[in-house]
Amino acid sequence: MTDKPVPEITDMNRLYFEGCAKGELRLRHCFSCQARFRFAHAWCPQCWSLKIGWVKACGLGKVSHYSVVHLPPSDAFETPYVLALIELDEGVRMMSNVKCDPDEVRIGLPVKVTFEKRGEVSLPMFVPNR
Repeated sequence: MTDKPVPEITDMNRLYFEGCAKGELRLRHCFSCQARFRFAHAWCPQCWSLKIGWVKACGLGKVSHYSVVHLPPSDAFETPYVLALIELDEGVRMMSNVKCDPDEVRIGLPVKVTFEKRGEVSLPMFVPNR
C-alpha cells in the first residue's frame, strides 16, 4: 500500500493547515461584509473585499450530500469510505470524509470535526456527533 496523498502547503492555505495541526478548523472571515468561507480565495467571494482574516469554526455540522466510495483513486485508500459535503454550523460547506460505517451515514447526520495526521499535515475529517 502506498501513502495517502498530502495537500501542497501554499501561502494561501498555510494558516489553515497550521490551525489543523493545532486541532482547529479555521475559516476565512470578511471584515467588510462578515461573510465566512473556505481558504481558496484571496478576497471575499461575497463583496470582493481584501479585508479578510481567519476565525476558528466550532467544528460541528451535518452531512448535506454524500457518496460511498467503493473504487479507490489509488491503492492507498481502503474501501468503502464516505466522501461527504459537510454543511458547517457557520454556513460554510466543505468536502471531507465521514469516518463511520458507511451504513450509518445519512443526509442530515450531525457530525463533528476530527483530524487525521498524514505526514507533517493534519486533515479535517468528520465523525458522527451523537
